[in-house]
Amino acid sequence: MTQSTEARPEAPPRPAVRRGIAVRPAAVGLPALGLVIAVAAWWLVTSGLNLVHPAALPPPQAVGKSLTSTTEVLLPALGITTWMTLFGFLLSSVAGVLIGMALAASSRVERMFAPLLVAVNAVPKIAFGPLLVVAVGWGQKPILTMVFLLCFFPIVLSTATGLTTTPADLAELGRSLNASWWQSFRKVRFPAALPQIFVGLKVAMPLAAIGAVIGEFYSDRPGLGYQILQYNGVGDTATAWAAIVLVALMSIVLYAALSVVERLALPWVKATTSAR
Repeated sequence: MTQSTEARPEAPPRPAVRRGIAVRPAAVGLPALGLVIAVAAWWLVTSGLNLVHPAALPPPQAVGKSLTSTTEVLLPALGITTWMTLFGFLLSSVAGVLIGMALAASSRVERMFAPLLVAVNAVPKIAFGPLLVVAVGWGQKPILTMVFLLCFFPIVLSTATGLTTTPADLAELGRSLNASWWQSFRKVRFPAALPQIFVGLKVAMPLAAIGAVIGEFYSDRPGLGYQILQYNGVGDTATAWAAIVLVALMSIVLYAALSVVERLALPWVKATTSAR
């Protein structure tokens, strides 16, 4: 008695499992290695070869000691600066995207206001510091204004560039489907511009931290910028540099968080672009 040799039906394909963002060892190990090399070079310049006076650049061990001994002051200051950075960055992002959309929508508007935007961006922002206190008063307003002045231009430029450089095949597809202006903008132009917009956002994020610190130089908010001035004024440069290190670490974390948001919001970009 022979067994049937009929072919069995193939099993249906298993549904694809959406994976989260995998953290590769190199993604953590290489930045850690770079940090170790930077700290080693810092120690070599200050302590090993004595190329820089400790009053100007204290060695890393002195900065670390000051950081641990003043956590009750610097950690609350870090929270204040982080909040000012994020709040100012969000305001700049919304305003920058809207202004960029306006410039991309009308060539007349672009020719009218683009030179003014370039002029405002060209002025050294620290020159506005004393004037902001007179114009908007003390508190959060001068900090947020300084963050906005530093952040808005790259966001405006990236948004306008992204919206005016839509791939020709996508634009032609929208026209062939008789899409309205709003449908074409919502379905084609704005999604195609998102990678460029995120470039501007990633450029603006570190600038937001710089703006928050500069704004705190002229504010009564006891953030990290305020602490840098206070400790430097009494000659405690080690603690002032500890505050600067915290600003740098805060910027790294915020930039990394924005990169994660970009990967989650635009998963198709990596699949449609060539790898380095």
